[in-house]
Amino acid sequence: MLDSPAAGNLNPEAAVLVCLDFGEPDFAESMEEIQRLAESAGVSSHVVVRGKRQRPDPALFAGSGKVEEILAAAEEAGAGSVIFNHHLSPVQERNLQKKLDRPVLDRTRLILDIFAQRARTHEGKLQVELAQMQYLSTRLVRGWTHLERQKGGIGLRGGPGETQLEIDRRLIGVKIKSLKVQLEKARLRRGVQRRARSRRDVYSVSLVGYTNAGKSTLFNKLTHAKGYAADQLFATLDTTTRKVYLTELPPSGGHVVISDTVGFILDLPTSLIAAFRATLEETVQADLLLHVVDAASPVRDMQIAEVNKVLAEIGADQVPQLLVLNKIDLPAAAGLHPGVERDECGKICKVRVSAKSGAGLAELRGAVAELAPAHLRSMTRTDAAPPTFHPETA
Repeated sequence: MLDSPAAGNLNPEAAVLVCLDFGEPDFAESMEEIQRLAESAGVSSHVVVRGKRQRPDPALFAGSGKVEEILAAAEEAGAGSVIFNHHLSPVQERNLQKKLDRPVLDRTRLILDIFAQRARTHEGKLQVELAQMQYLSTRLVRGWTHLERQKGGIGLRGGPGETQLEIDRRLIGVKIKSLKVQLEKARLRRGVQRRARSRRDVYSVSLVGYTNAGKSTLFNKLTHAKGYAADQLFATLDTTTRKVYLTELPPSGGHVVISDTVGFILDLPTSLIAAFRATLEETVQADLLLHVVDAASPVRDMQIAEVNKVLAEIGADQVPQLLVLNKIDLPAAAGLHPGVERDECGKICKVRVSAKSGAGLAELRGAVAELAPAHLRSMTRTDAAPPTFHPETA
């Protein structure tokens, strides 16, 4: 939930969303996305304030006139917070909070807030906490002016002349270091598990894609799992892995490990990418990426490009990729039917499915088997088993 406002007559679940157009080509999509992000964070009602500028104001980001407009909208709506669909500097955030007299969140802070609500596993919580600490370390200027007094005196806390602000920066630095050590241990554990799967010649598949593309629903259908899936941004954060038996894998079937990873989004903060690197390594080490796309989205090409950009950033752009057009059952995807598409060389490049109804899943399973590495497709299986699934959380 967003920060509670200081004034008791303000609604903590109401917010003003500020969307300024600086000439970006994806402004309309970004504005729609921030509204969905706010709803995912717990905002039940909101007012959108739009504007157009050539460049951000150094002190207030939006300029003094626009800030007055934002304040008037916030007071009229009784909004408990103001959310900017942009990245604010610490100084801008501090100045805006003074002017608006209520919590001000930028896009990064909002996403961090959602991540903090959704993380369930110990590793997921560590990753979110690391991202929060890294974000906070740049924003200790906010609301800490009363702590600028010198502690003073040899032998007192913090040493001679060290300010409370410096002490807090140092403590946050120690915390960040500790979190990185714990996440490195988790990364090493995952590495051991991946090497064990490799020795057993287990085919590794990772689901990637834009948030709310239907990855978790598809994962549940493929593995018969019961993971959380909902029509909201970042419904799940923690990577989940299951081992399934794929009868379509020639010559006599075999095990496949499928992982569901965190979804991507426009301008995903680099701090989050860094914090979740241990989890995202599942995609780097996979034999195949199932790139799940919302076929009903009018901006699906932009979403595909954004996911590929993040995959390149984490070093997963060289992993073989199969595009999965999901949600073909929706009216906006009319004309798309279950099936596969092949490139000019005859290789499967796309599969059209509906994870909700199950249409096209047989074709998807066949495509996954067909794209398996040659050594896995040609070897004789000795572990033949009936088509069932065996949960195995990584």
